[in-house]
Amino acid sequence: MRKGGMKAIWFLAPSLIGFACFYIIPFVMGIYESFTDGSLGGRFAGFNNYRAVMDSSSFRKAAGNTLLFTGISVPLLILLSLLLAVLLNRSVFLRGWLRTSFVLPLVVPVASVVMFWQFLFDWNGTLNAWLHHFHKERIDWMQSDGSMAIIVMMYVWKNVGYNVILFLAGLQSIPKDYYETAQVEGAGPIRQWFHITLVYLTPTMFFVLLMSMINSFKVFRETYLLAGDYPYDRIYMLQHYMNNMFYSLDIQKLTAAAALMMGCIVILIAGLLGIEKRFRELLE
Repeated sequence: MRKGGMKAIWFLAPSLIGFACFYIIPFVMGIYESFTDGSLGGRFAGFNNYRAVMDSSSFRKAAGNTLLFTGISVPLLILLSLLLAVLLNRSVFLRGWLRTSFVLPLVVPVASVVMFWQFLFDWNGTLNAWLHHFHKERIDWMQSDGSMAIIVMMYVWKNVGYNVILFLAGLQSIPKDYYETAQVEGAGPIRQWFHITLVYLTPTMFFVLLMSMINSFKVFRETYLLAGDYPYDRIYMLQHYMNNMFYSLDIQKLTAAAALMMGCIVILIAGLLGIEKRFRELLE
């Protein structure tokens, strides 16, 4: 047993060393820098950097926009992907083609995705061309309050296929005997949905919710390519703030902002896992 464990350690060693060098060590160094007043030998400054970040109007604006984006996009994504998964779990026309079309955005590069949305919403894009054709004024979509809706639609379109796959796996793992027994006992489709499907799909739903929330914090690439370094105020996200701090070499505020964002993500994940654990205990 001990000999097999040593072999496993040797096989895992390259991955562990790489993970430590490129993730753990930089993370620890970043946390340390957030408590200093300067890079390379800076003095301990306590929570001064965190207070400066919290007092920054740019940070508060970025944090509010990020929370707003997550609060809108994640529930919309879960609802839409669940409905699509339920639809594709049945015998519908062109089911195979529909499954492929939903999965296709997962394999498309981010730059291509952004280019597609630029074709639609650019000043000289397709949507403005239609408006001009019907004698309507052009709209600078990325410099308006509707820019948040564009980012939400792009996020949902990019990630809905992944969630549909997860929900389909969860739906197909529910034994058919439960539905047959419920039909014999006189339960209708709505009762089967709430008392069988949702109950046994809850673990999958928690996982999908967790992954969707994490992915919502990664929307910076699309927003950056679509709107640039300093986008319209409504889509100025936390990643924009940290990216601008990096360009100005303000490493202390950058690491402090990153630590605050990480803390929020950890709290959200811990809360979801706690709710899932309690729900699992109730089922048992």
